[in-house]
Amino acid sequence: MGSPPLLSNKDLTEPSLFQPAALLREARRQKRLAPAEVPAACILDPDGDVVRRLRQTGAARRFEPWPCYHTELDVFPLASGCRLLINLTSAGQIVAAGAPPYFVVIDRALRDEGTSYHYAPPADFAEADPALVRQALDALAKRGLPARAGASWTTDAPFRETAGAIEAARARGILAVEMEAAALYAFARARAARVLCIAHVTNTMGRTEGDFEKGEADGAADALAVLEAVIGALG
Repeated sequence: MGSPPLLSNKDLTEPSLFQPAALLREARRQKRLAPAEVPAACILDPDGDVVRRLRQTGAARRFEPWPCYHTELDVFPLASGCRLLINLTSAGQIVAAGAPPYFVVIDRALRDEGTSYHYAPPADFAEADPALVRQALDALAKRGLPARAGASWTTDAPFRETAGAIEAARARGILAVEMEAAALYAFARARAARVLCIAHVTNTMGRTEGDFEKGEADGAADALAVLEAVIGALG
């Protein structure tokens, strides 16, 4: 049996033919947008809880020069001069490290998805930058914000988290399951980008009554405190 297509025809040293700059160039042309600098620190908010909170309170405004076809960029005041991408995502608990909700600074991610294999050779985990993890934990500790470092399991198929797969992840000491970290960490290593992934562990994958309780404002209040501490320290 040969290797699956996911692992075939991958020359990780060969440059991509289709570059993000080309996509942005055409979007700017079609939307008649002038080039503009994006903020130094960018936050990915897959669940949208933080963005909704900031819009509701009037703290955020739309960044009009953003040229992407499928996403919007909001900006809000958060002191930082660092070049950094933070992914803050809701995650399911694997190893019980406390009663949800709580935060995990992901130091490595099990690669059960597709994107990371386009950026890095096959391996079990995609690793974070240890310095970023350490600095983030120190910043959170100084603010009295509870968080821990640990591994996550990144999957593209959240509704196929079977009992066997969960037990296998638990046996490896994996704290949480999410959908982005492995891809982002593989990208970061390949492109020498500063990326940090934080899991907001909010649930036990719906297996108990009253699951998915994120906290105040769908967890956005705690998430903003974490983001302010981390981005301020890494600036």
